[in-house]
Amino acid sequence: METSNPGRSPAPAYISPGLAARTTASTVELDGSTVAYWTYEPEQATPETRTILVIHGFRGDHHGLLRVADQLPGMRIVMPDLPGFGRSEAFRSGVHSVERYGRFITGFMASLDLGPDTVLLGHSFGSIIAAHFVAGHPDAVNPLILINPIAAPALEGAKGFMTRLAVLYYRLAARLPRAAGLALLRNPLIVRVMSETMAKTRDRQLRGFIHGQHHAYFSAFADRDSLLEAFTASVSSHVAEVAHKLNLPVLLIAGEKDEIAALPDQHRLAALLPDGELKVIPGVGHLIHYETPGPAAHYIRNFLKDHPA
Repeated sequence: METSNPGRSPAPAYISPGLAARTTASTVELDGSTVAYWTYEPEQATPETRTILVIHGFRGDHHGLLRVADQLPGMRIVMPDLPGFGRSEAFRSGVHSVERYGRFITGFMASLDLGPDTVLLGHSFGSIIAAHFVAGHPDAVNPLILINPIAAPALEGAKGFMTRLAVLYYRLAARLPRAAGLALLRNPLIVRVMSETMAKTRDRQLRGFIHGQHHAYFSAFADRDSLLEAFTASVSSHVAEVAHKLNLPVLLIAGEKDEIAALPDQHRLAALLPDGELKVIPGVGHLIHYETPGPAAHYIRNFLKDHPA
């Protein structure tokens, strides 16, 4: 029997049913590790269709960028879970560093035969990985898109104190007995506080969706050691340190209220880029991919029209 509550509106569908029809899940073996990735084919290929390789942020996986992919039905989008996160295994050898993730991109692109007309998109920690990869491989992709880019050192400025607390948190979790360390890292209260802090929308249903996403996927990491290594990489590097080497068109999409990647730093980063363009979305913080995927996709489409393959 179906029941209804006429006094309450149905919850919005934050990801359209059509995205599932465009989706193919796959795996590939790289350096002895299994990497899971998802391909979202265009609803209808056109001369403007591009292949976009998406690199997600720290402690995320491909789920975080689904709302952006959903808003780009004319593009072919490839989204791996980075090694050590989601359904991808950690690296079998080597530290989970920015440089090592860059080598992963090289191998991943080669395995999928992704050529130099591939668009590279990075979000948050993924912006660091993507920017450093392009700095070392200037002809590998074109152009580059960075959402909520980490534009300045995490250990400096107003956010430095909170970053140092986070460093202590991850180091403690790595040193505790395994069960206690994992319990600390996956503590639902800590995850919820993080989610509440980053979400800026006042829409209760959207906030509920965001909290549900973080609860479901924020703790999907391979092990404590690889997580600590990746976290160390995320706070030890930033995009600005390689900005002068990014000799290709770069789109920065920033949140007006981003406390992790502050807006003044975004303006300074844009000024360092040889060919950079900054778009600021008002009223949103570090969760552009969840809260404002429509405006982000709009800027991406226009940017790619201005910079065709």
